[in-house]
Amino acid sequence: MSWIKRNLFFVIGGLLALGLLGAAGFYNYKGWSHNSAAFARLNEIYGTLRTLTSQKPSPGNDKVDNIKAAREQESQVRDWIRQAANDFKPIAPIPNVDTRNISSKEFAEALRRTIDQMQHEAEAASVILPPKYSFSFEAEGGARQLVKFATGSLGALSVQLGEVKTIAEIFFAAHVNSLDGIQRVRVSEDDAAGPQTDYYDDHSVTNSLAVLTPYQITFRSFSPEIAQVLAGFAASSHGLIVKSINVQPAGTMAAMSPDASAPPPPPPPLALTLASGKGGLQTVLNEQLLRVTLVVEVVKLLPKK
Repeated sequence: MSWIKRNLFFVIGGLLALGLLGAAGFYNYKGWSHNSAAFARLNEIYGTLRTLTSQKPSPGNDKVDNIKAAREQESQVRDWIRQAANDFKPIAPIPNVDTRNISSKEFAEALRRTIDQMQHEAEAASVILPPKYSFSFEAEGGARQLVKFATGSLGALSVQLGEVKTIAEIFFAAHVNSLDGIQRVRVSEDDAAGPQTDYYDDHSVTNSLAVLTPYQITFRSFSPEIAQVLAGFAASSHGLIVKSINVQPAGTMAAMSPDASAPPPPPPPLALTLASGKGGLQTVLNEQLLRVTLVVEVVKLLPKK
């Protein structure tokens, strides 16, 4: 104790030095711990950056900003979709009312009126139809006085009636020689009892953007009218896409309705001639009637979410 009293200032100074050394050690430890955590975080960020850079496509670098480019391209795609929607206008159902509340009487009257209208349009365009043709709605009564339909089918039938009318009018406008048949997918229990020639053995497909409904159409014409049909689909403001086409010589083949006893007579071959110097006229074109089968999809865009 006497030594401590004699060296009190030394003892106090030593204690203070020890305290400062401890504080310095603690501070160094905290700094080391912080630096270690920061270094680990830096390695994690570097690893993520290296992974992203190695991807194809990568986010880019200080000269190329692929993220910005991707956002700009996404904006361009969305603008294109909005513009393309003008070529995919929906086809109005027949009758054009709320399909959830359509009555059997409303649809029956619209069906008879629409079939009668299409038959008159075909006659005006000199397009031959099968006798008493109902445009694939024979099971629903066609032009007869059927007023009772399968439960829950009227909405889908009214949509199909509008689509069939739109498709048929393209063939009338092209003045094909004959429209042998339009086949649609079955949407009603009544369709099970209809003639097989009215139906296309396929179904509608729904993806993230639209509902695609197929139709198969068989007709006869010469090649200029075929070109007019394809041009009519291309120029339509509705989503009508030709998926396949099959062309073969018509010969004596012709589509017949269930009530038809004989096919309509085919027109004679188209022949063009030019005068030659000797030997009379020389045939330069002898085109025969063609039988064509088209598969067309009606594209109906889904409502925006």
